Amino acid sequence: MRFGVTVTRKIGNAVVRNRMKRRFRALLRELLPEAGIAQADHVLIGREGGVERDFAALRRELGEALARAAAGKGDPPRGPRRPKSRQGGAR
Repeated sequence: MRFGVTVTRKIGNAVVRNRMKRRFRALLRELLPEAGIAQADHVLIGREGGVERDFAALRRELGEALARAAAGKGDPPRGPRRPKSRQGGAR
């Protein structure tokens, strides 16, 4: 199973972002073999407060999210992105 982790710069400096990525990778390596979906890509997106959260709480929440996804109760697939309309006044 493949996985990806992304953390935006809004979260903090490189040290903070890398710490969050390391935590996510450790959780994914632990949980994906038994709870992951076969032949699927798993992507985690770091949000604010993720570094300060209790590691056990993150493990529990990720396990719950993987169980929901395996049951087909996750978010619906996203369609293609619509192009942004031009914003501006009259020319």
